[in-house]
Amino acid sequence: VQLQASGGGLVQAGGSLRLSCAASGRAFEYYALGWFRQAPGKDRETVATISWKVTNIDYAESVRGRFTISRDNAKNMLYLQMNNLKPEDTAVYYCAASDRIYTTTSDAYDYWGQGTQVTVSS
Repeated sequence: VQLQASGGGLVQAGGSLRLSCAASGRAFEYYALGWFRQAPGKDRETVATISWKVTNIDYAESVRGRFTISRDNAKNMLYLQMNNLKPEDTAVYYCAASDRIYTTTSDAYDYWGQGTQVTVSS
């Protein structure tokens, strides 16, 4: 599966952005999907993950209540709605897919998009 992330940009603290991830390839609906981010000088962080049947959804503690992950299997799309953004949310955001039914571990994700930059100014 090939993934293409978009929707990043520059926003003021308290603002919102919606990231999108378009997928192409086989059997999108059977993949676990996730959003991950990496800030300069920091390790990659799992932001949110969603199982193929949407029975499992998890968020990093730092974004819970502000971010919402969703998927539209009919359109082969993954989304991340980000509200009340904070400067510490500044990072390159990546979407990824896993062959597993569900996992929150970034190392278990096999397919990665190219990343989209999110910058939150204070």
